[in-house]
Amino acid sequence: MSVAEENLGRAALRNRNLVFGAVLTLVFAGAALISFLWVPYDITQLDIANKIKTPSLAHPLGTDHFGRDILSMIMVGARTSIAVALVAVGIGMGLGVPLGLAAAAKKGSLLDEVIMRGNDLVFAFPSLLIAIMITAVFGASALNAIIAIGIFNIPVFARLVRGAALSLWTRDYVLAARVSGKGAARISFEHILPNVMNLLIVQGTIQFSLGILAEAGLSYVGLGAQPPTPSWGRMLADSQTMISFAPHMALFPGLAILLTVLGLNLMGDGLRDLFDPRIRRVAR
Repeated sequence: MSVAEENLGRAALRNRNLVFGAVLTLVFAGAALISFLWVPYDITQLDIANKIKTPSLAHPLGTDHFGRDILSMIMVGARTSIAVALVAVGIGMGLGVPLGLAAAAKKGSLLDEVIMRGNDLVFAFPSLLIAIMITAVFGASALNAIIAIGIFNIPVFARLVRGAALSLWTRDYVLAARVSGKGAARISFEHILPNVMNLLIVQGTIQFSLGILAEAGLSYVGLGAQPPTPSWGRMLADSQTMISFAPHMALFPGLAILLTVLGLNLMGDGLRDLFDPRIRRVAR
């Protein structure tokens, strides 16, 4: 391990936001992974005799209106929320990054104008409205929620990459690459992209947290994952009429969303501080 890597590792351990955010994120990511192998109770089995039970030793987080164990529902629901957000961010990165690189490489050209005006067009429509439009055509499902959130992520990454790449195109090493005969596409992927990866990691973490919020919101209004697939947003929607006498049904899914998003945002802030040498010097 190089000295630079050791210094980066020490700085990461000293960054409280990064450490605390990573711990919170790993807790829920771990719960999602464990749910593939084991959950306390089978969430497909209804137990009406034990419906709306408050937390106890048998059911640490209580049961819902169908008698299903809420802890098991949250563990499996974490799978849904994380998968939807992860794939949606992947779509945003996979399409937005090449578009941003192309726009920066051809600054001022027709291609640049088409890409940026297309981004403005997508931003003009809220993600929920896009989801409603997609759902009206294809029906409500987790797949359509992924598409809706992914479409909204594309211009976010395209603008980020274009803005960062424009300043890099004036650097000496890029000019040297152009003189050596390399084309714009090759320069973009060999020299520009590696130098914007830090920004992409930070933004990807932030968009991941927003994706979880968006998935929960879409499921809450019935446009996301459909029953019997558990979802934190769907659990909140099911509990809204019973919150006065069974508040635990809304409290625990809400806390799951809150803590996961908080962890990802803290981790994003920590990564930003870690990768920005100016902030790191001030922190010393």
